[in-house]
Amino acid sequence: MKRSCGIILPIFSLPSPYGIGTLGQAAYDFIDFLKAAGQSWWQMLPLGPTGYGDSPYQSFSTYAGNPYFIDPELLLRDGLLTREELSSVNWGSDPSRVDYGALYNHRFPLLRKAAARGWERDHEAVQAFMEKNARWLSDYALYMAVKAHFGMKPWTQWPDDAIRLREPVAMEQYRRMLAEDIRTLIYAQFLFFRQWNALCDYAHKQGIGIIGDLPIYVSMDSAEVWVEPQYFQLDSKGYPTEVAGVPPDSFSESGQLWGNPLYDWNAMKSDGYGWWIRRIDGAARLFDAIRLDHFRGFESYWAVPYGEATAQNGRWVKGPGMDLVGVLVNWFPHIQFIAEDLGYLTREVRQLLADSGLPGMKVLEFAFDSREPSNYLPHLYSSHCVCYTGTHDNAPLSAWLQTADPEDVAFAVKYLGLNEDEGYLQGILRGGMGSVAELFVAQMQDYLGLGAEARTNAPGTLSGNWQWRLLPRQLNAKLAHQIAELARRYGRKAV
Repeated sequence: MKRSCGIILPIFSLPSPYGIGTLGQAAYDFIDFLKAAGQSWWQMLPLGPTGYGDSPYQSFSTYAGNPYFIDPELLLRDGLLTREELSSVNWGSDPSRVDYGALYNHRFPLLRKAAARGWERDHEAVQAFMEKNARWLSDYALYMAVKAHFGMKPWTQWPDDAIRLREPVAMEQYRRMLAEDIRTLIYAQFLFFRQWNALCDYAHKQGIGIIGDLPIYVSMDSAEVWVEPQYFQLDSKGYPTEVAGVPPDSFSESGQLWGNPLYDWNAMKSDGYGWWIRRIDGAARLFDAIRLDHFRGFESYWAVPYGEATAQNGRWVKGPGMDLVGVLVNWFPHIQFIAEDLGYLTREVRQLLADSGLPGMKVLEFAFDSREPSNYLPHLYSSHCVCYTGTHDNAPLSAWLQTADPEDVAFAVKYLGLNEDEGYLQGILRGGMGSVAELFVAQMQDYLGLGAEARTNAPGTLSGNWQWRLLPRQLNAKLAHQIAELARRYGRKAV
């Protein structure tokens, strides 16, 4: 990866009049902003359909796109919806926050209308889309249709054991019974990927690459676990024996209990890791670079007994290591991977990163611990890494400056030469931009100087996350010029 820089902004954080950011005009405007700001990369969060808690890391599918991101204005322009239908919906009263309740109640009725008008009109294109995505699309649509039929309960709680266990007769029965819902779900995916592909084409023409985030785990409440339970650590009734999380850390005294089912790595190995190859292939169709979330989990992972209230009583279990990572790197030589090697790092994890040849992550907010030396300090970097101000799990820099230990902030002031004339915020951005890291990435909130109210996610909390949004006209030419000048000064500005 050449010396460059990028910005983190989730799709849902884009401005729009429809309750959530979409793949419409604001996304194109943001690409223009990135180009004007001298950036080479747009990093975003996972794009899958979200469920309880609205977390993009707990998706109903690792392959499907989030229907909430389908832009209604583009559907209006395409003759699939009317202006009256769009204006009759209340999408929420606060344009700075996503209103997931309004989306849940109103988005799908509109998509049903769009599908009713477009299914026959777009028949040939939809059929081609279905054939191209046959390995996951049909199962996903059936899964979501049955899930809706049973009041959105997880598949482990469906009252009909025959469909819960995917008995062939039941599968065919529900496909017939829920045919209209299945058709709507398939058409929604057709619309998502048509809009996504057009947006990506535009980004590439503007010289902007897309960095996607691939969660290490999939949700228990997902089509993937329902379709292929043999690749997960489940009991005879389909319930997990242990679940994923991380031990107590700086984010949470009780650890983080993610609740995802753990992989049966022996079963996956016996298939040549085909499940993972298919998954990366799906992500590679979307992104130019892929951040491998929780990379340390490939070396060893935290397993928590199913039913525990916290992650405290877990244990470390050996993962597949280079046996898997080597397969993925060799299978996809055209994809730039970034290893999210944060968390509790051991000698074995560092060795796995070295053996993989992938760039790891350095987070500036973790660098200035006044109590002990940190390998996130810029003078310790090798060039083969990615420097972040913070990830989506970190507070924006302004909030960090207000809430961090005063001794840590004092250390940052001395180390980076922060001063009030330049501004502490600008000084930290300068420190990252000027580092030897191949790639420097900041949250959009950091360039805007936003605080705790704009935090994307606070790990270990259950409410208020995944909601922050840009306001219309919050990004402007003056800000783009300032960012471009910083990128130019340190040799990162895109030509």
